[in-house]
Amino acid sequence: MASKRHQESGAEKRKKKRQRDDARASLAGKMAGPKLRIITLTKREGQGYGFYLRVEHGEDGHLIRALEMGGAAELAGLKDGDRIIRVNGTFVDRMEHSQVADLVRKSGMSVTLHVLGEEAYKTAKANGVNLAEPQSQSGQIQPTMNGVSAPAAKAKLCYLPKASSGFGFSLKSTKGTQGIFMTDVVSGGTADQAGVKLNDRIVEINSENVENLSHDQIVQKVKAAGDKLMLLLVDEDTDKFFKSKGIQPSMSHATVRHLPHKPRIADMTKRSDGYGFVLKEDPKHAGHYIGEIDKGSPAERAGLKNMDRLVAVNGQEIDNCRHEQVVEKISQQGNKCSLLVLDAETEKMYKLGGVSPLLYWEEMKVSPPSYPAHEAEAIPAPAVPAPADVDHKPKLCRLEKTAAGFGFHLNGIQGVNGQYVKEVVKGGAADRAGLEDDDIVVEVNGVNVEMSTHEEVVNLIRKSGDTLVLLVAERTAYDRLKAQGIAITPQLLNKEPSADVPAPAYAQDDERKDTESDNERPATPPAQTRSRSSSSSSSSSSSSSASDASEDEKL
Repeated sequence: MASKRHQESGAEKRKKKRQRDDARASLAGKMAGPKLRIITLTKREGQGYGFYLRVEHGEDGHLIRALEMGGAAELAGLKDGDRIIRVNGTFVDRMEHSQVADLVRKSGMSVTLHVLGEEAYKTAKANGVNLAEPQSQSGQIQPTMNGVSAPAAKAKLCYLPKASSGFGFSLKSTKGTQGIFMTDVVSGGTADQAGVKLNDRIVEINSENVENLSHDQIVQKVKAAGDKLMLLLVDEDTDKFFKSKGIQPSMSHATVRHLPHKPRIADMTKRSDGYGFVLKEDPKHAGHYIGEIDKGSPAERAGLKNMDRLVAVNGQEIDNCRHEQVVEKISQQGNKCSLLVLDAETEKMYKLGGVSPLLYWEEMKVSPPSYPAHEAEAIPAPAVPAPADVDHKPKLCRLEKTAAGFGFHLNGIQGVNGQYVKEVVKGGAADRAGLEDDDIVVEVNGVNVEMSTHEEVVNLIRKSGDTLVLLVAERTAYDRLKAQGIAITPQLLNKEPSADVPAPAYAQDDERKDTESDNERPATPPAQTRSRSSSSSSSSSSSSSASDASEDEKL
C-alpha cells in the first residue's frame, strides 16, 4: 500500500506540474502578444492600394475587405478580414473609422500597416491583450513590400546638378524636432526632378552624414558642394520605420531609382568566336575596362561601349580582382554572362555620393511579386485579311529574360481590356527587342490578347519561361489600324513570326590574347542568372456604397 500511495502521489505531482507549465505558457503567450505582420504598400499616381477599409456591425476593429486581384494589398499578403492595428506606427484600433481612412489617404504613395489576422485579433481581444503596447521585434513577421520580403521602407539617393536658378529647394528646422527638412521644393525645378519631396529629412550630403549638424552648418555644406549635390534622404514614413527598428539610414538602405545616370547590365550569350570584346587594363586608371568591341557581336548587341568600366560579373564585385581573375570569372560557367558596367559620367555621379553600383544590380535583380495563377483562355485573332500596303505596322519583339527580368512593366486597368507597356528599362531585354513605353500588346507568344484581362495576360507572360515573343503596336499605329478595320497580325510585317525559332547555340570556346597589352577576350561566361518576371500594375475606378450597418472606404 505504501508503494501504491507513493505512485499515486507521483502521478498527482506530475499532473500539477503539467498544469503549472500550461498556465505559464498561456501567460507567456499573453505577455508576448500576438504576432503582428508589418506590410508596406506602394502605389502609383492616380491608383489606390487595392482594398476597402470597413467597420462592420457586430465586428470589432478596422477590417480589410474587397481586395483587388493583382492590387498592391493582395500582392503584399493582406487577407480579407485582417485588422489594421497601426498606420505608419500610429495605433489606430480605438480610432474612429474616418480618422484611420484619413491617415492612410494622407500617407502619400506609400503606407506601412501593422495588421493581425481575423482569428488572431479576436483571440487577442478575448484574452484582454493590450494591442497598444509596442510588440517585441521577435513577435513580428519580417516586413513585406507589395509582396516581396524586404525592409518596409527605403531611403533615397537624389542627384542635383545646380541650375541657373539654384537647386530648387530650401531647408527648414523645427523647434523640438530633430533633423533638417526639405521645404519650398520648386515644382519642375532641379530638386523636384531629382525626386526630392516636401519634408524629406537630410541624412547625407555627398556621402557625408550631416544628421548631427545644425541648420547653419548644413547650409554651409550645401554651398560648399559647388554645382553638384548627392543627397541621401528619408521621407516621413521611412524615417518612422527606421527609428522603430533602431536602424541608422545609410547608402545600403537606399534606392537608386531616382538617379539620372544608371549603370548597365549587359547580358550576353557567347558565339563560337566569343563575346566580341577585349578586357583591358589602363595604366592611367584603376579598374578593368571594355575595349575593341566587334561590330554585330554579343557585346555590341548587349549595349557595351568602349571604356565602360567593369564593376561586377554575375553580381560579384571584381574591383579587387587581378586581370586574370576577372577573365577567369567570365570564363567559368556555361555560355552566358551578365556584366555590370559604368560609363564615365555615371561613375563620376556614383563616386560623388560614395554609392556602390551594386545597389543598382541588387535593385534590378530583385524578383517582383508573382501574380495569382489564373488560366487564360486563348482567344484567336479575328481573321481579317491584311492589306500589304499598310503604312502603320506593328512590331514583333523577341525578348530573352536576363538577370534583371524582361525589363518592362505591363500596365492595364482592372476590368478593362487592353494592356500596354510601361517603364522599359534602358539597355534591358525589352529595350533591346524594340519595345517602347505605351506600346499596345496585341499577342503574347502567338495568342491574341486584345480582349484578355490583365490577369490573363500576366499569366501568359509568366508561363513563357525565358523567351517571350510579343506582337505590339505603337499607340498611334494601333488606333489607325483599328479605325481601318485591319486585324493586327504578324502578316502585316510581310514576314513569318519567329516565336518558334530557337536561339542559336554556341559551344566552342575561344580566347584571344593581345601581345602588346594586358588585354583578353573572355571566353566562357558564368552560370545561369537569377531571373524575374515582368511586373504589372492595375487600377480600378469602381466603388461601392456603405450600408447602414457598415462604413466603407476604398483605399
